[in-house]
Formats: sequence, C-alpha cells, structure tokens
Amino acid sequence: MDISGAVAIVTGSSSGIGAACVDLLARKGCNVVVNYSRSEAAALEVAEGCRAHGVEALVVQADVSRDEDCRRLAGAALEQWGRIDALVNNAGTTKFVAHSDLDGLSAEDFQAIYAVNVVGPYQMTRAVARAMKAAGQGAVVNVASMAGVMGTGSSIAYAASKGALNVMTLSLARALGPEIRVNTVCPGFVQGNWLRNGMGAERYDRTLGALRANNPLKEAGTPRDMAECAVWFIEGAGMVTGEFLMVDGGNHLGAAPLKAR
Repeated sequence: MDISGAVAIVTGSSSGIGAACVDLLARKGCNVVVNYSRSEAAALEVAEGCRAHGVEALVVQADVSRDEDCRRLAGAALEQWGRIDALVNNAGTTKFVAHSDLDGLSAEDFQAIYAVNVVGPYQMTRAVARAMKAAGQGAVVNVASMAGVMGTGSSIAYAASKGALNVMTLSLARALGPEIRVNTVCPGFVQGNWLRNGMGAERYDRTLGALRANNPLKEAGTPRDMAECAVWFIEGAGMVTGEFLMVDGGNHLGAAPLKAR
C-alpha cells in the first residue's frame, strides 16, 4: 500500500509504541489521527511533531473500551479526510501482579483489562471496516505482546488478554478479506517508562541487562523497533494476513543449545 497521502488511526498514540507509529507514518507522508485517553498535553506534542513532517495530524480523545468513542474516533477521521486506510490498535492496559499471586487479580481486573485490550480493538476494527471495504483496501495492525504467546508478562490477566487478541486477529483476517488485511505485532520487553514504572527501576534495569546479555540479538526492543514492524504490515505486506510477528530480539528461542565437543 502506498501510504503517502493515506490516513491512519493509531490508538493510544500519545506515548510509547503508539507515538513511534504515528511519527514513522508521518515521516512517510501519511496523515495521522493521534488518540489519547487521558494524556492530552502529550498527544498534542506528538501531533505537532507529526505536522513537522509536512502532514496533517488530528488529535482525538477516545476511550477504546467505549463503543461510542470508537465510532466517534473513526468518524473524526472520515470527516477530516473522507477515508481511513490503516488502523493500529495499540491502546492497552494492565495490572502488574506476580503470576503466582492468584489473589492479586479480581474478576473486575480481568474485565477492565479485556475491555481495553480485546474489546477495544474489536470495536475499533468494526468502526473502520465499512470505510476500508468501500475503498477496496485497508490494513489493521494489532499490537499484542509476547505475553500472549508465552503466557508471561505483567500479569496473567494481561497475558490472557493478549492471547485473545492474537486469536481475534485470525478471526478478523478471515472475516474481512480480501479488502482488509489484519496482522499482529507481538513485542517482547520494550524499553521505556511504561515498563520502568510498572516493574520498578531496579527490576527493570536488571531485566534489561539480562536480555542484553542473553538474547540472540543482545538487545531489547524500543518503541521505534515495534513501529517499524507495524508500519511494514501496513505498507509492505500485501500478501500477508492473519500473521503474528514476534519482536523480542529472539528471546523466545530460549537458551542456546550446548555445542558438541
């Protein structure tokens, strides 16, 4: 897909992976919708950075767990440009709870996490599908997590929600083809304040050091690394749908095998 002059919505794009996505899309000539739930000042700053690349950027507050907000978000893009070419479902939430602490999660925790991480992407995809179908093409990229592949991550509820998002990618890819492609990026550890604040500085630094020592690629990912993969699914993967891309420096491969003597 030629994204110069195209229109992309990126949910949760006031910081982190979402902000990196809108920045990279803008650099490639794509008009963008910067979405935020609470961080208006950060979203405005991200949008200004996008406009510096010569494109238009629209800032829209919306909570993706609310269907009316999802429809309003899609409607704002259509009102501004009359088209929606790409959607990156990046908005996410979690609760940091050790997996062994089964009493640390309630039913309400699961419901709140699923509302944003699973129901939100579904509602956003539904909100943009008609416009993409009418245009004859479109791309949806879900930002899941290696937690949804490996059963790891910040909590069992988070891992389960991202596993559900991975399965939903398969269902939507079947349902929305041939016009719309649906794929998923599964980040591993991503450097930045989201994990640092959730894990605590000491554990964050210890984990980052271990990954740099033991990963096959000897590094941990950044928001820009994840954005590059998401944007590739939009502009360069014309024959790819229903796919998961694991972006974790090879950490999922585990320990290197022992060499024969």
